[in-house]
Amino acid sequence: MIKWLEDAVFYEVYPQSFRDSNGDGIGDIPGITEKLEYIQELGCNALWINPCFTSPFYDAGYDVEDYYSVAPRYGTNEDLKKLFEAAHQRGMHVLLDLVPGHTAVTHPWFQESMKAEKNEYTDRYVWTDSLYKRMEDVKGIVSVLRGISPRPASCGVNCFSTQPALNYGFANITDAGWQQPTDAPGPMATREELKNIMRFWLTLGCDGFRVDMAGSLVKNDEDKKETIRLWQDVRAFLNKEFPEAALVSEWGKPEVALESSAFGGKTGGAAGAGFDMDFYLHFGDTGYMDLFRGDHPYFGGDPESDISVFAGIFAKNQENLRGKGMMCMPSGNHDMARISYQLDEEQLRLAYGFIYGFPGAPFLYYGDEIGMRYIPDMISVEGGYERTGSRTPMQWSKGVNGDFSSAPSRMLYMAMDPDTDRPDAESQMAQEDSLYHWIQRLIALRKAYPCFGNDGYAEFVKAEKGCSPIVLKREKEGSCGYVVLNPFDQPLFVEDFGIDQTEQLICRGGAPKKTEDHQLEIAAKSMAWLLVK
Repeated sequence: MIKWLEDAVFYEVYPQSFRDSNGDGIGDIPGITEKLEYIQELGCNALWINPCFTSPFYDAGYDVEDYYSVAPRYGTNEDLKKLFEAAHQRGMHVLLDLVPGHTAVTHPWFQESMKAEKNEYTDRYVWTDSLYKRMEDVKGIVSVLRGISPRPASCGVNCFSTQPALNYGFANITDAGWQQPTDAPGPMATREELKNIMRFWLTLGCDGFRVDMAGSLVKNDEDKKETIRLWQDVRAFLNKEFPEAALVSEWGKPEVALESSAFGGKTGGAAGAGFDMDFYLHFGDTGYMDLFRGDHPYFGGDPESDISVFAGIFAKNQENLRGKGMMCMPSGNHDMARISYQLDEEQLRLAYGFIYGFPGAPFLYYGDEIGMRYIPDMISVEGGYERTGSRTPMQWSKGVNGDFSSAPSRMLYMAMDPDTDRPDAESQMAQEDSLYHWIQRLIALRKAYPCFGNDGYAEFVKAEKGCSPIVLKREKEGSCGYVVLNPFDQPLFVEDFGIDQTEQLICRGGAPKKTEDHQLEIAAKSMAWLLVK
């Protein structure tokens, strides 16, 4: 485990929506630097910055045109270097968002790859050998581009039609006419360029990367053996040249993404890919969405919720990881509705009591600390579609444009939350019992007591289907505590786990209390952290 990750608490910054320093209506890198003190005072000591590279912004920067330059709307490479330096002076670390699976159609590599004449970039992307060949059966390809270039072929895309897939080779070749093995010159050149990109930003001062769609690089790789080997190679490079560089994967499969070899049957006995952390995701079988969102969110107090699914998946992951990596618990991110969308403020407080009492590095999406709203039915901006409502400008104050930007409101790249009573950071910082200060207290306690930290052990003592409380036991190096939660409208009861031997660290809605029959009554809509004396 990289040392600085042991107590890392992350803040996710969506750069175009965070803080506009020059009045052009778009957030920028100097704006992030201006607000480092705010992030640090909240208790976060690390940042994840969504893509800030040159892009046509058909997908909000997840379509990269130049991996080696900051998008002019955000500033310059020198501005980003200054951000790294300012963060390091505060003892903070910064992850950049790396998109290794595809580029923009405007990327010079793709422009060269489209040419009919063979050149250095011909095999940098996944192309067929015929214009009319399709890719429906290729694992890892969503659709194809065709008829856009002199090259008589179709190009595979990973998501949007503006995101042609970079070529890292095929694990299983079904058409030798155009599918290449992972050690072919084109895929190997792509892999080496990935290392070069990482080397460039790490040398500039970056502390690591959150990797977009990390498990999708090699195509037709159903068991992920070749993708794992690719990342093992990258990890070996980092260990040699940048041993303190962190890798966080958007994978949602810790058994293959992290260093564990526990699920060897799925990976052919290969060790894991070597990431330091993997995310609980809004897709896949993590059980994450059942906590805060969806049809029956647990923290929404829905009696049809089932916390046992998440608890079971977590227990399996913890057993198999054996301390070799961490799962990251996010409040949300740029791809899903904000955590406040289905939860009221009291429910939010309980949810955060869980997030910050849970093992693994927590990630806080910008504005979630003040309860910023998800705005449904917004007109799509920069390929956001239904995600646009989670990407509105940060609300710093009750001033014009929420003090996000000094530009006229009509010039903002995206509209503000139109609610005149929208929450703002300035007001919440001045209010002692605000959501902001609640999160601040939780983070401070997490850092003060090792058992509630990133790498401690956790066990769900109670987590069942329906109206069930959570009793989560946390342990690390002789320190032990409990997170006790009940998001439902009625008191719930559990077996006494020795509450007389505990000290209450923080509580909301009423402390657990013993009954005459030696059970514990967990008050309705309550949360408590208890430290074993």
